Amino acid sequence: MVDFSLNGKVAVVTGAGAGGIGEAYARALGQAGASVAIADINGEAVAETGRRLSALGLKVLTVETDIASPDSVKAMAAAVEKEFGGIDILVNNAAIMAGIPRTPLVEFDLEWWDRVMRVNVRGALVCAQACVPSMVARGGGKIVNQVSMGAFYNWGLYGISKLALVGLTYGLAKELGKQNINVNAIAPGVISSAAGLSLVPPGSPFMASREATTAMNPLGTPDDLCGALLYLVSPAGKYMTGQCLNVDGGAIFRL
Repeated sequence: MVDFSLNGKVAVVTGAGAGGIGEAYARALGQAGASVAIADINGEAVAETGRRLSALGLKVLTVETDIASPDSVKAMAAAVEKEFGGIDILVNNAAIMAGIPRTPLVEFDLEWWDRVMRVNVRGALVCAQACVPSMVARGGGKIVNQVSMGAFYNWGLYGISKLALVGLTYGLAKELGKQNINVNAIAPGVISSAAGLSLVPPGSPFMASREATTAMNPLGTPDDLCGALLYLVSPAGKYMTGQCLNVDGGAIFRL
């Protein structure tokens, strides 16, 4: 049988304070046997998520973290190592999506541009830089970057940032493979999280177009992504690296 067990592993999930995908990922990792550190810039929200996961009997650490700040991320990694002894898995889920202005790129506010890139791309690199030394010391590890099907559509700055994160995934995979660290990405379709539905509400023209062209159901749930995550971070996915998995019901078809 293929091994999906994470017993004895330590995982970090960023952006897990608002429920939705981050919480689903953390819950799945914990139920597979991992100790899970959940990090989010919203301290109250991440504490509430931690209480829900702890009530399920999962081993959870909550850390208020700003992934745009290297000092904050280093402190998070140190707290995880102190509590759990090291880091084996990093899930870069935190991102800015809602609220990004929908203006033409030639007119785009450069402060917004810098803010989104600082979180969505640079933040993932900052987290990798903080967690990789522990992975190396423990003989290897897994990094999963949360991108989006928006990376393969014309989804403005958000899509551009996620396409850049795909590129970062490939670069890290190439550099870290010889150190037994797998680096992959998951590109969700439209997900029924609060953030996803705020951008693409049911009945919107975009959802109508997705219903017409997506092979299966165009609207997924956070739990629909967890199988791909567990494959990528468990022994089952040990020979998979430098890949971007589209988990979207058949919205994107790539050659």
